[in-house]
Amino acid sequence: MSAVNRREFLAGVAGAVAITGVELASPPVAAAQPDRAGTPLAIRQGTNVAGQLSPDGATIAMDLLGVLWLLPAGGGAAKRITDDLMDIAQPDWSPDGKRLAFQSYRDGNFNIWTVNRDGTGLRQLTEGPFDHREPRFSPDGGKIVFSSDLTGSYGIHLLDLATNKITQLTDTPVEEYEPAWSPDGAKVAFVAAGTRIDVVTVADGSRSTAITVAATQQLHSPAWTPDGKDLVYNLVTAAAPPNAPASSELYLSGKPLVTGEEAFPFRVSWRGNEFLYSSDGALRRRSLAGGPATEVAFTAPVDVRPAEYTKRRRDFDSPRPKPVVGIGSPVLSPDGAKVAFRALNDIYTMTVGEPPKPLTRDEWWKSDPAWSPDGRYLSYSTDRAGKLDIWLRDLTTGQDRQLTNLPGAAAVSGSWSRDGKFLAFLDQTGALFTVEVATGAVQKVFTATFEPGRPTWSPDGTVIALAAIVPYSTRYREGLSKILLVNRVTGAAQYVDPLPHRSLQTRGDDGPVWSPDGKKMAFVVGSLLHVVDVHPDGTFAGTPKPVNDEVTDAPTWHGDSKHLLYLNNGRLRMIGLDGGAPRTIPVGLSWTNTQPRGRLVIRAGKLWDGQSPTLQSDVDVVVEGHRIRSVHPSGPGVDGQLIDARDGVVMPGIVDIHNHREMQGYSYGARQGRLWLSLGITTTRSPGSPAYHMVEERESIQSGRRVGPRYFATGEAIDGSRIFYNFMRPTYDTRQLALELERAGALDYDLMKCYVRLRPEWQKQVIGWAHGRGLLSTSHYHYPALAFGGDGMEHIGATNRLGYSRTITALGAGYQDVIDLFNRTGAGRTPTLFLSGALLGEDPSLVTDRRVKTLYPTWEYASLVASAQSAATTDQTANLNDLAKQVAQIAATIRGGGRIVTGTDSPIDHTAVSTHMNLRAMVKYGLTPYEALVTATRNAGDLLGEPLGRIAPACTPTCPSSAAIR
Repeated sequence: MSAVNRREFLAGVAGAVAITGVELASPPVAAAQPDRAGTPLAIRQGTNVAGQLSPDGATIAMDLLGVLWLLPAGGGAAKRITDDLMDIAQPDWSPDGKRLAFQSYRDGNFNIWTVNRDGTGLRQLTEGPFDHREPRFSPDGGKIVFSSDLTGSYGIHLLDLATNKITQLTDTPVEEYEPAWSPDGAKVAFVAAGTRIDVVTVADGSRSTAITVAATQQLHSPAWTPDGKDLVYNLVTAAAPPNAPASSELYLSGKPLVTGEEAFPFRVSWRGNEFLYSSDGALRRRSLAGGPATEVAFTAPVDVRPAEYTKRRRDFDSPRPKPVVGIGSPVLSPDGAKVAFRALNDIYTMTVGEPPKPLTRDEWWKSDPAWSPDGRYLSYSTDRAGKLDIWLRDLTTGQDRQLTNLPGAAAVSGSWSRDGKFLAFLDQTGALFTVEVATGAVQKVFTATFEPGRPTWSPDGTVIALAAIVPYSTRYREGLSKILLVNRVTGAAQYVDPLPHRSLQTRGDDGPVWSPDGKKMAFVVGSLLHVVDVHPDGTFAGTPKPVNDEVTDAPTWHGDSKHLLYLNNGRLRMIGLDGGAPRTIPVGLSWTNTQPRGRLVIRAGKLWDGQSPTLQSDVDVVVEGHRIRSVHPSGPGVDGQLIDARDGVVMPGIVDIHNHREMQGYSYGARQGRLWLSLGITTTRSPGSPAYHMVEERESIQSGRRVGPRYFATGEAIDGSRIFYNFMRPTYDTRQLALELERAGALDYDLMKCYVRLRPEWQKQVIGWAHGRGLLSTSHYHYPALAFGGDGMEHIGATNRLGYSRTITALGAGYQDVIDLFNRTGAGRTPTLFLSGALLGEDPSLVTDRRVKTLYPTWEYASLVASAQSAATTDQTANLNDLAKQVAQIAATIRGGGRIVTGTDSPIDHTAVSTHMNLRAMVKYGLTPYEALVTATRNAGDLLGEPLGRIAPACTPTCPSSAAIR
């Protein structure tokens, strides 16, 4: 028996994903069906629940789970008034108590609606591309005051109910929101810039400041006292070391009113001097005269149940060749005769009609091919010299030359000027640079924007255009991906809308792309390819027009400025501007799964099998090909290559189920896969990545062309009319949604992700579509997604369209409405404990670990070191208290029979290191090591429907699930 040590084994065999243990001949696995009652779930607590007393004091309108409920003021059974698709918030009673106003996300933007108290007469009062929030009836019932981003920042507006006319009450450059009428209707109080409460007189528009707080505090939801003399409001205060913890309390005109509870950030309502408010998961009543609170008990029935469908398994084993679908960043040569693209861990060049040829045949990362205008050179980014930089291949001589070498920075997304003298490129921060081809001289052109797209040049080289985000307001981060025009001579910049209130499809390869003659730009909007005439400075000289009717990615111009090449559902397509039908350009490239041969014997001193809470001693794990053949006591006579692990513990590989391996802005390159593996992470899953680059990564890993963990992923998350990240798909109508789902099927997604601004009705459609194909569906929301059959939620409570979470409070708590919904449905919850980095101050061993120091890019390692230093030198009490509450939710879910899975959102959090920090945090704050490890092994496999996270002999082909070393 030959022998290798553990380090050689991890670097070689596991790195090439040779040990998968996947039984590909097995039938699909049915989704787990926990034994839970089919009766409605009784919700008795609410995370960020809100309530408003009716004018007669007899009834409470409650906002719970995005549903409007009515219940007796003394408590009791809640009656549902709106359905799951309305997604309501901020209810308010009309003065006569007959109607309610609320904000709803029913049509994909926040709009003001009203409904009669019996549920009839549902009416939408506002519409359009802007958000209208926080409606409040005037005391005379004739108007509604609300906040809106109608004018580029949130301001206060009035809606006349008789005419439906909207007038602006106040709007300054600061964000103004959460308005409240004075009892006499003469004034409106509102939050300004988060740290002031201003008051405006309705008659003349005069205003004054009533309350000001420190920058470390945040004001919410003012409400006048019944006599109109004072204001009650919510005040969230950051921790003030060493003794003052973070708090969320109610104040009365500068004085504490409700302390010792976590008051939720919503308006109080009145019956005389008694007020209703919400805190600590409950509705409560108090008197201004003092005394204890009275809790208003409620029961709200919610119908949720486990999803019922058959989960598909990914084929890691079949030797059958598969066509390459992961065609990244294709570019057409100036003469239209050749195409260059990224695939299978290489840059390929292909003469149209002939087989493609790999450019480098090396193991390093490659991306962003670009032809020089004369066709002699091909530029691309690679980390062959240690970090991602731009290299030039002389296609005549075959020689390579490194063009960029910025100290401590990457160079990606290169594109040539029309005269061939310069390339424009981005660094890992999103800053725009140029480099002179002859000398390598680099010049910074424009400051960093958030995840911009690939640059493109005007013909005279004066203007560089690229995709960049413009938020609708500073109150919320979502906005539109627009065309940014930068004059590289003067530094002047301007944004151009591709279409009114429409985003470029992604800020990646989807344009803008300037035509070689400078007269046109091409880009993708609404999933279709558009072309527009432009002036020399890039401003539009006409109206963009679609030139095809199929889902489009990555357009690139022919040198004649009359034809465009693009990607459609994994195919290269060429179309002319003359209106003819597109034609397919065959690629003819294929790949096959790696086929490991021979027998490995892993001799474990200790072994944890992923199932038992105890360790086994002196165990041999025998692996043949992709399968574990036996697990038995160590002994002589076993033939095979020995992996000597007698001085350690063998366990299933860790699964990080939430990360974004294709976020190129972080520029890990080839380091990333090795980093994951070196820290024991053998499977990763991305719930959002640039689709074609995701597929290229997956095909490269499975074919053995790239070193890294096995990879499950989706492409860009399907989003609504506003987006933030560059890899979201803004979706505007059902026609486009159908195209997006068609694209997801063609690119063979492993799951579907619905993002922050997708309307609930479309999320329901996506879930149904996914389940019909055996795919998971996940999002940032637990309800109504779980009522639609959603499989899980990403984050303990991350970005959402409300501005606050319904699964975690400002101080980190979550209540029965969250825990029981997950436990009833068996849906997976991925906490992504960002605050676990606070523990780096207690134990920085991972920061100084040789693997981490070697494999992190310099800028990412500097960020990791800074995080550890901050954790060690600043008071982390508030973060740790919040973290403890988050882990309490995790523990309640696990011990209630729910499913927690470990994920990190890296590289937004520190790649691979954060996976271990999440597990450490779970153990520090109450989980056993066994419970924590199960979240990163067996639970992940169960959620994916894959035989991951266990060490046991593989089943027969007819076994419902096979086990493997992971």
